[in-house]
Amino acid sequence: MLNKAVRIHRHGGAEEMEWEDTPIDNPAVGEVRLRHTAIGVNFSDVNVRRGGFYPNHNPSFPLGLGNEAAGVVESVGEGVTDFQVGDRVAYAGMLRQFYMDTGAYSEFRNVPVSRLVAIPEGVTDRQAAAILLKGCTASLIIEGVFTPAAGNTVLIHTAAAGVGSILCQWSKHLGATVIGTVGSVQKAEVAQRLGCDHVILYRETDFVEEVLRIAPKGIAAVFDGVGKDTFLPSLRCLQQFGIAVNYGNASGNVPPFDVMTLASKSLSICRVGVTGHIHDTTSFRRVASKVFSLVAEGAIEINIHRTYALRDAAKAHAAVEVGGFTGSLILDPVGS
Repeated sequence: MLNKAVRIHRHGGAEEMEWEDTPIDNPAVGEVRLRHTAIGVNFSDVNVRRGGFYPNHNPSFPLGLGNEAAGVVESVGEGVTDFQVGDRVAYAGMLRQFYMDTGAYSEFRNVPVSRLVAIPEGVTDRQAAAILLKGCTASLIIEGVFTPAAGNTVLIHTAAAGVGSILCQWSKHLGATVIGTVGSVQKAEVAQRLGCDHVILYRETDFVEEVLRIAPKGIAAVFDGVGKDTFLPSLRCLQQFGIAVNYGNASGNVPPFDVMTLASKSLSICRVGVTGHIHDTTSFRRVASKVFSLVAEGAIEINIHRTYALRDAAKAHAAVEVGGFTGSLILDPVGS
């Protein structure tokens, strides 16, 4: 059967994204065919499209984009027992690094059953596609690196963005005091609604000075998805034995620095990568179940800023590169 998909034939700008007919085989042993109902858009998709961001990653063309989606099982391959036709499921990444084996920007896709999680009642397909990869990243930080608690003050950059907004709500749910940085008054209102006790407009205020005014003894942790522009200045905000966690590079990679910078307050740093956190099926389904349960019980609100037709994925990428939105962006295959 034919399958509509967004692909690129070379690295470059959003104009390289093409809406094409692509063949799709019957699902192989251990696979199911999904009819996508909602597709998540992530900054990593932009990096894959641009090329050169991930070391030693030289994909072949034409290349499908996207690594996160929700859908309905249309057919099952031999040996599949975990799911059946009609089940609602979601996935985030395949068997290798999350930026490899991409191809979620499509109407249909064959997916190994080992990379699927069931979408529970109380969570919609659009919510699942908007939060799964971002929620797994937040889980890696909060459940694997530093767990905020009552008495902790944490700083979260881009507090109204995808991962940042989840980190804010999860940290607040656990009892921490949350300081968030945002780029506009509109985003400040969103961050406050999502649990930030203090919001800093970083374009108008030196965030380091403001954090130390709010927390003169320093903060326990900083969660940073920006990278080059914020990570090193954030070290000044940390208290004794504080930790700085970098999970993204929206402004570029964190520049090299002297490790002795950490010595005066015995600081720790961590650069997380979500693939190892959800590499095996058991871990992936455990993490997804936790994230979905927080959504279902209302502890985490999913802010979907806008939904684009799948054929208009280039417009979604342009919005991601500008960064003038809050929450998540979704692609709708049905609307294409």
